[in-house]
Amino acid sequence: MLWQVVTEFEDQRLYGKIEGWEKNGEENGFLPDQQFIIDLDYYNTVEELIEVGPEKLKEALAALGLKSGGTVQQRAERLFLTKNTPLEKLDKKHFAKGSQGSVINGSAVASQEVDNAKEIALMEAKIRKLCELLNETIVRTKENVVKKQALTYDEMEAEREEEEMQAESESDDEEQQIYNPLKLPMGWDGKPIPYWLYKLHGLGQEFKCEICGNYSYWGRRAYERHFKEWRHQHGMRCLGIPNTKNFNEITSIEEAKELWKRIQERQGVNKWRPDLEEEYEDKEGNIYNKKTYTDLQRQGLI
Repeated sequence: MLWQVVTEFEDQRLYGKIEGWEKNGEENGFLPDQQFIIDLDYYNTVEELIEVGPEKLKEALAALGLKSGGTVQQRAERLFLTKNTPLEKLDKKHFAKGSQGSVINGSAVASQEVDNAKEIALMEAKIRKLCELLNETIVRTKENVVKKQALTYDEMEAEREEEEMQAESESDDEEQQIYNPLKLPMGWDGKPIPYWLYKLHGLGQEFKCEICGNYSYWGRRAYERHFKEWRHQHGMRCLGIPNTKNFNEITSIEEAKELWKRIQERQGVNKWRPDLEEEYEDKEGNIYNKKTYTDLQRQGLI
């Protein structure tokens, strides 16, 4: 869109038809700032030019890119040279350091001013084009601002409540319009998850756990994870059974109790009994268990 503006701008600049930048006797169509330029046609001698004053002479020389130092006499003589001699034909010694020769209108300063004016005009053309495209929006915005400024406090509150009610009704309509014939679970965005994801995680399989109060878990992943969650741990604690790895995949209360009983019995057989297994030795080197040794010692036989 903006490249068309640039193309039209170049065509209009060529013929001097840019709005606000029309040609006024200048070849380039952009007038440089000439507030510091002195019209030498009104001065016939250097002495007449001296009467302008040192500051104005300095500003005029700087505007042309010439050296602006020296006495008033030297400044006037240097500026008077430009009356009958073009800048490009002047000796380089008269120019200030870094100053280039004439490119447009015989002055580097004028060239820079023309470039700046061109950029400003192009920016104005782009802004004008954007304003044309957004004219309807701008008008509506202005009308809305004027309307709100004319409202009283009660009217503003009523309008705000109406907007909130409208937003709530729209959200309710959106929730009612959700199409979910397969009854898929809802995702984080409030919409049904994709069917392939539903099949991948096996969310159609139901696993019930009696220890969790017949709570249903959908999908193998959720089922395996629930053995470490608070609901299953609370159920095992109520049964007086430690929730260890031995009870993974156990969801029935009876199965859990039977397994816990077998574990306790196994631990009872292998349990160390100090009365029978702890050994004592008498003075003669005889070995007794703790119970026998205590009985013999009590009878005074040892």
